[in-house]
Amino acid sequence: MIEMKVAGIALDAVSRNPVILLRDTAERRALPIFISHEQARAIIGALENEVSSRPMTHDLFANLMDEWDMALERVIIHSLKDSTFYAVMTLVRGEEKKELDARPSDAIAIALRMGAPIWVMEEVVADASIPVDREADEAEKEAFRDFVAKLNPSDFSERGRSVSND
Repeated sequence: MIEMKVAGIALDAVSRNPVILLRDTAERRALPIFISHEQARAIIGALENEVSSRPMTHDLFANLMDEWDMALERVIIHSLKDSTFYAVMTLVRGEEKKELDARPSDAIAIALRMGAPIWVMEEVVADASIPVDREADEAEKEAFRDFVAKLNPSDFSERGRSVSND
């Protein structure tokens, strides 16, 4: 799993729909997830620490968890099927843990309010992320190519392996 942070909300140039951008902690990959305008407002409110006169839905959920001594351990975006992302929220109360199915946008909005980390499975990042730092990616590829080019068959010895002649 890869820990990601909310980099911000953007509008898709073509559809004008909001997109939440998650960025890995190394700032090498960004994961765009299309969300509704309502969800965008909820996430922006959490990012900007806005306090409304009455609790909104995500605030209500966070307040309920606090009142019942529950914690949001983490959010995991675990799969992508037919252009739809799937997430779970890991809730903890004492020694008990439960995973609750959630839309990623709801889970992220609540995670921001509760200070919980957001994780994304590697295969989701591999399938749906976009590069942020192309120069670093290219430098990494070049370093790997150099490493492979300098390998010799003698670099692969029998050290650490026991060979039986039976």
